[in-house]
Amino acid sequence: MKKLTLLAALIVILSVLASAATRSKKNDISRNLDIFNALYKELQTFYVDSIDAEKSINTAIAAMLNDIDPYTEYISVKEQDKFRSMTTGEYGGIGSIIQQSDEGVIIVEPYEGSPAQTAGLRPGDIFLEIDGDSVNGLTSDRVSEKLKGQSGSTLRLKMKRPWTKGDSIIDFELKRAKIQIPSVTYVGMARPGIGYVNLNTFSEKSYSEVRDGVERLIKDGAKGLILDLRGNGGGLVESAVEILGLFLPKGTAVLTTRGKGVLNEKVYKTSTKPIDTKIPLAVLVDGSSASASEIVAGALQDLDRAVVIGGRSYGKGLVQSTRELPYDGLLKVTIAKYYIPSGRLIQAIDYSHRNPDGSVARIPDSLTNVFKTAGGREVRDGGGITPDVKIEYPEVNRMTYNVVRDNWAFDFANKYAMEHDSIPSPEKFEITDDIYAQFKGFIDPKKFNYDKVCENAVNQLREIAKVEGYMNDSTSAEFDRLAALLKHDLDRDLDINRKNLTPYIAEEILMRYYFKRGATAYSLRDDEAVDSAASILTTPRLGEILGKK
Repeated sequence: MKKLTLLAALIVILSVLASAATRSKKNDISRNLDIFNALYKELQTFYVDSIDAEKSINTAIAAMLNDIDPYTEYISVKEQDKFRSMTTGEYGGIGSIIQQSDEGVIIVEPYEGSPAQTAGLRPGDIFLEIDGDSVNGLTSDRVSEKLKGQSGSTLRLKMKRPWTKGDSIIDFELKRAKIQIPSVTYVGMARPGIGYVNLNTFSEKSYSEVRDGVERLIKDGAKGLILDLRGNGGGLVESAVEILGLFLPKGTAVLTTRGKGVLNEKVYKTSTKPIDTKIPLAVLVDGSSASASEIVAGALQDLDRAVVIGGRSYGKGLVQSTRELPYDGLLKVTIAKYYIPSGRLIQAIDYSHRNPDGSVARIPDSLTNVFKTAGGREVRDGGGITPDVKIEYPEVNRMTYNVVRDNWAFDFANKYAMEHDSIPSPEKFEITDDIYAQFKGFIDPKKFNYDKVCENAVNQLREIAKVEGYMNDSTSAEFDRLAALLKHDLDRDLDINRKNLTPYIAEEILMRYYFKRGATAYSLRDDEAVDSAASILTTPRLGEILGKK
């Protein structure tokens, strides 16, 4: 009886303490909100210049949320159309990627079959007017807002087209449509008997697109499948679970999310009839594969259902949900962490533990933990999915970076397409000596922006030598000799980097004739990860990697 009395007393004490802690926390929140409210009123009343209320509050909100993690964010009414189009893959508009350039806002890529493409808009076209209103000085975001609207509504555009003979000002009239941004950009046979599906996001339509692609490939005779998630930054968790259901038995647990408190745990299981649970499967990942991509790759690895090939994935194991706010705002907030079947967390950065300067760092490999797959293979947590077969992707060198960054390949492809009505298929197209010579001649040495890393380093070393007292006539002459050796020669550099630049030039040209699918088809011709996957899927090595006899 005495023990029960003590236990009851302890429960009461704990309840009182918990209640006191809760009241204290609420008091802290109330006090800080009062301080912020008073401070803002004082600024609005007494600051010497007028303050943009919406801008300053949004800045304060962004600063607060950025101190939590990069994925928790406030979405204003103005930004919600863009947010919803990302999750649904749908919007009303003309169906084109646009971007800012030195000449203005330009068309980068009209989607195949979209109003923009069927009306005749081309990459490189520059926006001048939308419905009679000039867009001069507008950002790409503002132009995008003007292009979007109700499906079926009419839109008039005045565009300037580079590389045309005669009048380059062209008027277009087109109707907006419901644009479905494709999740799957390419489906085909990457190698004999090996089907390939390229998935670039996880939206509401991704499951049906992947399912249709897989069914078609198996019908066409695929004996193995490659699911390419390289560059896929993720999307909807539900979409990832659905896609896993294509390859795993119905009812398989593939993901657990854990939020604040023991009651906020949720287990996700596949709920659809699979297409094939036995067909050899490879998943390609790289450093840009994140979130939902890591759920798919990690679950298939943990369940020994697929071999993962490529580079270590990004390491995002945080789940976000949206909460409604006053005045139609939304808060996208991190509500949980996800754990794949082996029990491991893939999150690479612990945002709750920051360095004194506010920075964060990846979890060191030495602090990661070992887990076991369904078949007993060792896998680790703490920083993305480590592939079963690693592919070292070459780093982009400075010359290639400058060519791509400054749109030299993009602009050359636009000019080339204006001068050539057709080109060979993606499977046969080549950057010949003649085409590459044209590309070299297209680049204006006076406008080409080198990153003068070597030259700047030599100049800095000169200054250091002077300060340290090492500079004399002999040393100066050596510096002059070194500077001459490291001086850029554009013609020579383009020849040296032809192998690196060729894929970018070829894919830009192919996009003008065969759109994204053409560029992808070309890239598969010389893809080390695809070669590795095809080799593994057709040999006993697959079983050896997955620990199966």
